[in-house]
Amino acid sequence: MLNNKRERRMLQGLNDDDRFFKIRNILNIIFILGAVIGVLLYVYSSQTVGTIIILISMVFKIIECILRFIR
Repeated sequence: MLNNKRERRMLQGLNDDDRFFKIRNILNIIFILGAVIGVLLYVYSSQTVGTIIILISMVFKIIECILRFIR
């Protein structure tokens, strides 16, 4: 029986000591916005600029993944 709230969260993979949680969320928001803007520019404007913006937004996602693995 899991009566303790902390035990339930740990089994679900939600640790209380995730010190990068807010930073990871901000990086994910930047990635999503960059990807959407990049795709829109790629389709409706310059393919080169759209590709560059998508690649830059991917850097933010890679940083977020690294922080997730450090946790």
